[in-house]
Amino acid sequence: QVQLVESGGGLVQAGGSLRLSCAASGRTRSTYAMGWFRQAPGKEREFVASIEWSVGRTYYADSVQGRFTISRDMAKNTHYLLMNSLKPEDTGVYYCAARTADAFTYQLRQAGTYGYWGQGTQVTVSS
Repeated sequence: QVQLVESGGGLVQAGGSLRLSCAASGRTRSTYAMGWFRQAPGKEREFVASIEWSVGRTYYADSVQGRFTISRDMAKNTHYLLMNSLKPEDTGVYYCAARTADAFTYQLRQAGTYGYWGQGTQVTVSS
């Protein structure tokens, strides 16, 4: 089992920045990838970014490419999502996720392939 705890959400004006953190505990040695997803009211959960834990390869949704950066601190079993140039459409509950099995690249963009989830943290971007 892997436990995930997010932090760092909040209210920010458009154009501002936030950094989310996701601390993992438990059987973290088996982690293959970590990711961030978000869900706005009335919408489905969508992929934001992911990182292959051992090699650090990263993937982003087109909507956040160039504005968001996912990174990891392997010693702390923590990964981060730095969000710059935030827009009102970035508003939502952000969830971190972990996958412990190998995966094809396309699978890292799919919420259904992650077996562990955090509780979510609210990000609100005002216009």
